[in-house]
Amino acid sequence: MMVQNQVEPAATTARSSLKERQRQERADLILQMAEAVLSEKGYHDTTIDEIAARVGIAKGTVYLHFPSKIDLVVALFDRDANSFLEFAQQVAQTGDSARVKLEHILRHTYEGMRGKRTQLFMALLSSTSVRNELIEKRGGMGEQVTSLARVIEAILEAGKAAGQLDATIPTPVLLRTFLGLLSPRSFEPLIGGEQVSPEELVRYVGRIYFQGILSPTSQS
Repeated sequence: MMVQNQVEPAATTARSSLKERQRQERADLILQMAEAVLSEKGYHDTTIDEIAARVGIAKGTVYLHFPSKIDLVVALFDRDANSFLEFAQQVAQTGDSARVKLEHILRHTYEGMRGKRTQLFMALLSSTSVRNELIEKRGGMGEQVTSLARVIEAILEAGKAAGQLDATIPTPVLLRTFLGLLSPRSFEPLIGGEQVSPEELVRYVGRIYFQGILSPTSQS
């Protein structure tokens, strides 16, 4: 009897784990189809019915995962932001110099601007109503952006402490300037219009940014 009692909780846990995995896989598939439909039709012409049809599930099942269309969009933004934050955290833990770390983050950003996802996000944010709904749902720019700012701030502070960056420039100024370099609105037209490659943009932007903030000893 004792052995049976020990086995039953384990079996229950396994079933729960399987259900959760299936639920996550279904949510991921819904997001994948939602991204495709949004890219094709835009936010206002996208319907939950079509997303459900493409996934092959009932509309009600979509609502079990995402209560509204804007919740789907929020989930897409959060997924992308979490992925970017994870990348930045990994870069921050390397033994590279502050400049190399920041260049990695720039490169990752600019290479992503070639993709359809960036085009989708820019189209969504160009709509005032969608942008306002996103801000209301996410509570501003989202905790991922705050976390990303902390990661970059730590890189900048470490660069100052190592004598790699100009310690006379306040870190908040360095941080806000760098975050501005990550904006798709600023640089996507250059990459999308094939005026420069992502690698070239990293080099040019890096020259503008780093030559202004490197410590005198780092520049010599």
